Amino acid sequence: MTSTAQKILEDALSLPEDERAALADALNESLSPKGDLSPAWKAEIARRIEAVEGGESRLIPGDEALARVRAALESR
Repeated sequence: MTSTAQKILEDALSLPEDERAALADALNESLSPKGDLSPAWKAEIARRIEAVEGGESRLIPGDEALARVRAALESR
């Protein structure tokens, strides 16, 4: 990482969490090929994010989700 990139990183890490998240989203978007997702998928993603942020849905840690799937498969 160049010294310029390191300075930008340090500055970014000093931002509030919501601003860091927005910056991370913008950087990630810049790395993804445009047109990867259909408008319907983008709308679905936005709907799911709103559901989590609004308390309507609950996230499950990956290891717990895998344990549930394995248990369901074993009980078949």
